[in-house]
Amino acid sequence: MQALILGGARSGKSAFAERVAQHSGQPVVYIATAQAHDHEMQQRIAHHRTARPAHWLTVEEPLALATCLQQHAAPERLLLVDCLTLWLTNLLCLDDENRLQMETQALLTGLAQLPCDVLLVSNEVGLGVVPLGELTRRYLDTAGRLHQQLAAQLPHVTFLVAGLPQTLKGTPLCIG
Repeated sequence: MQALILGGARSGKSAFAERVAQHSGQPVVYIATAQAHDHEMQQRIAHHRTARPAHWLTVEEPLALATCLQQHAAPERLLLVDCLTLWLTNLLCLDDENRLQMETQALLTGLAQLPCDVLLVSNEVGLGVVPLGELTRRYLDTAGRLHQQLAAQLPHVTFLVAGLPQTLKGTPLCIG
């Protein structure tokens, strides 16, 4: 099973993905892409850490996501990535178009080769007003294109609204 789980801010997408992972009964590797650049983000990361089951392996990888997935993939294991939009932000802040293209392409091509289940959590950013700043518009465009490519490629796509999962593609994901 490979799934893209989308939703807006505070839509419940991370909690839903964690319930799907927990329900799978498989060993879980939680791949966190956030970076703690300020106190508020440090608090968010701490909250997410305490909410996860202690027996899950947590790996922090802000940039080389495809490589990280390959390193931790194994049969009968589930990889949960939270979240793609923070990962894209990290790459965009490098201001290296080649690295951004290389990493996103590596993710898109590498997913099909993974011998395990993968849940990809990401913020749906295309439902709001188009921002004024160039970097923010670039982020919006990059995230939207990546989501479209992943949605076309993956068998399951779920959209969260107010904590309620809406299956967009494939069968509903099991949460017990």
